[in-house]
Amino acid sequence: MEADSKAQKLKGRVALITGAGRGIGRAIAIQFADEGADLFLCATRMETLEETQELAARSGQQIELYPTDVADRDAVSAMVQKTIDSFGQIDILVNNAGIYKRAAFVDYSYEDFDRIMKVNLYGPFNVTQFVLKHMIERKKGKIINIASTAGKWASFGQSAYNVSKHGLVGMTRCLGLEMGPVGINVNAICPGVVETDMLTQFGPPSPEVLNAIKQRIALGRLMKPEDVAFLAAYLASSESDGMTGQSILLDGGMVFV
Repeated sequence: MEADSKAQKLKGRVALITGAGRGIGRAIAIQFADEGADLFLCATRMETLEETQELAARSGQQIELYPTDVADRDAVSAMVQKTIDSFGQIDILVNNAGIYKRAAFVDYSYEDFDRIMKVNLYGPFNVTQFVLKHMIERKKGKIINIASTAGKWASFGQSAYNVSKHGLVGMTRCLGLEMGPVGINVNAICPGVVETDMLTQFGPPSPEVLNAIKQRIALGRLMKPEDVAFLAAYLASSESDGMTGQSILLDGGMVFV
């Protein structure tokens, strides 16, 4: 991944990144390593984590892998403790793990709706609660939640996903307010349509559908995982010390009306 400069603005910091096995999480891991951070990477599958490690390790940073499900609170507690045991500190948390299922509201099964909420909202709740106990003691830290434009408004056929991301945006605002006095910054990134496997998990969009999407985006293109990673690196660095409680749209100027 090519950035404008190699400022190493995260040198000496430790980042815990969930959902780091693919897509946005992988791009953030690579960018953070380029910026000098040591990494503790979480995802459900070890093989995808190992692929991310191979790409990020080219920057020479220390990287540890930990397969877990962020919806499992006991497993998350063990993961956070392992991060502290391995590195002695957690400076940055990126809550990126998420899942998606498209369905009309009346067609969602309770199990599907519940699972999306547990991963996309309760997952960040679990990880953040355990990490905050450590960050509050140190009186510093950066928390970055990967939300979505779906956390800003309504859309057809994805009510469970939208509800989970609206909740994550709300949690970001509340934590920004609560954690500000102890020196912890909490912000969210709300990407638009990003070129990841989440976009194609139910089959690749037709050229007509892709063209229709691009016509609604001012930049005329989909977002790339690297677009999100560059913004995440800024939010993780001291350059963003004056920003908290924000949910930043990164959608290429997408128009929804």
